[in-house]
Amino acid sequence: MLWNKDISPDKEPFKVLLKRGEFVDETRQNDDGTTRIVPFKIYHPVEHNQKTLPIIIWSHGYGGNHNGAGFISRFLASHGYVVCHLTHHGTDSSLWEGKDGHPWDILRKAKVSRHTTLNRFYDLPFFLDQLKPWAAEHTDPGQYMDFDHIGMSGHSFGALSTQVAAGQMFADADHKITRMLEPRIKAGILYSPVPVADHLLDKIVDLNDINIYESIEIPLLHMTGTDDDAPIGGADYTHRLAVYEKTGHSEKYLLIKHGADHMVYNGTRGKLDKNPNREKHEQIIKVMALAFWDAQLKDNPEAQKWLLGDGVLDYLGQDADFKYQK
Repeated sequence: MLWNKDISPDKEPFKVLLKRGEFVDETRQNDDGTTRIVPFKIYHPVEHNQKTLPIIIWSHGYGGNHNGAGFISRFLASHGYVVCHLTHHGTDSSLWEGKDGHPWDILRKAKVSRHTTLNRFYDLPFFLDQLKPWAAEHTDPGQYMDFDHIGMSGHSFGALSTQVAAGQMFADADHKITRMLEPRIKAGILYSPVPVADHLLDKIVDLNDINIYESIEIPLLHMTGTDDDAPIGGADYTHRLAVYEKTGHSEKYLLIKHGADHMVYNGTRGKLDKNPNREKHEQIIKVMALAFWDAQLKDNPEAQKWLLGDGVLDYLGQDADFKYQK
């Protein structure tokens, strides 16, 4: 049984609507000199009975955009959250759209500059700065949005972006170790956590003496699967565990789904073959994400008790391994 008898991964209690837009950052430029624009899509409930709605940010993976992972965000929004999806120009689907060949083959050959990667990280604080005035103009859902309870999540490159917002160290434009902790983010979910990308630390020679994850300051739920191999590079899922093992914050959670692959979080398959367990894995993702956010952003004691006790283990059964430190 789940922490609330009315919860089911197949049910969405509140109707969900979408809003789309873009924020223009005149202070930043892309590699080609154009002005930085951050498109977004927002999932939010209507006809609900909630006094406030916590906010969750979604950051897409390499080659994705704000249209991915709809199955997760629609489910969460239906349970009383405002979920904001960003598109990060330069690491998004514009890299492959309209080009010959399969997207993954194109992405493997693409070169992402450090400037573009740093721009991606800067998209988050910029978006949050713009979101409050946007909420004042869009009273549904703006009047309900709880800016004191904001979480961030992301898939793959989006997970790395979440790690950076959580306080992970990385190298700046001058190849010096730095941080970009975003204090407005209270907790995060990493869908396919990313050990340090080489292009973020390529000229740092003393990495063996640095635990770049030690400086993470918020609770994180790490999700991966036994078939979650890296699409570029091919490392198996175990390389993702380093982020959990070395994270400095005392509260952390790890979910490993048996047979789950890299693209299950995005809702599309890419080049991967059909997975007969896809529906089951998607249900697990939705339930675990909701439990974590209810515990972290709604301070729900029953959700926290469920995560820390036998409830979650009974629910997962033989389909996944779960552990935590608190």
